Amino acid sequence: MDKEKEHIAVDRTLLRVARIVSAIFTPFSIPFLAFLIIFLFSYLRIMPIKYKLIVLGIVYCFTILMPTITIFLFRKINGFARGELSERKKRYVPIFLTILSYVFCLLMMRELNIPWYMTGIILAASVVAIICILVNLKWKLSEHMAGIGGIVGGLLSFSAFFGYNPVMWLCVFLLIAGVLGSARIILGHHTLGEVLCGFMVGFICAVWVLYPPFNAVFRTLLF
Repeated sequence: MDKEKEHIAVDRTLLRVARIVSAIFTPFSIPFLAFLIIFLFSYLRIMPIKYKLIVLGIVYCFTILMPTITIFLFRKINGFARGELSERKKRYVPIFLTILSYVFCLLMMRELNIPWYMTGIILAASVVAIICILVNLKWKLSEHMAGIGGIVGGLLSFSAFFGYNPVMWLCVFLLIAGVLGSARIILGHHTLGEVLCGFMVGFICAVWVLYPPFNAVFRTLLF
């Protein structure tokens, strides 16, 4: 009986940790996290604090606040319980609302003449969201892993653009990706295949949009 209680306690602890990890690294938080990292740990930290706060404020409003509010209203209007949106057929509208928020964010950043490599982060997130909604027509893909995959792809792309060694940060975010993927599987929201494919979708989209040899078309679109 004691061993059984210990196993139950361990399982509950794992579930709590998995929920916390999933809540911290939600798809909504990924673009804001990316901007926070480049403002704190790249040469962009020399930019005026007022400028950084304006950019972070725009990103927060359009990638976290607006999607959260619109999805909350959508859930309330339709009477969906919180867990019901994890069903594939009910995910289309939330993802579409997120894409609309990203588009508004892109337009705002373009009006403010924010450099393409910053605007490209939001564009990459938009492309990831579009791919996810298309894939979800047939298969349930992990948006959490697509987001963290985008971070890893963006890290490699910016290392090529700015000329810095990304090994330390790659180790950190690959570890986070492993923990996040495990959390999604533990919670029963995704299979291993959905987690791995989600990561690859985010990674490929970020490299496609942000990596210097590939992003000429997107730079033309942004400016």
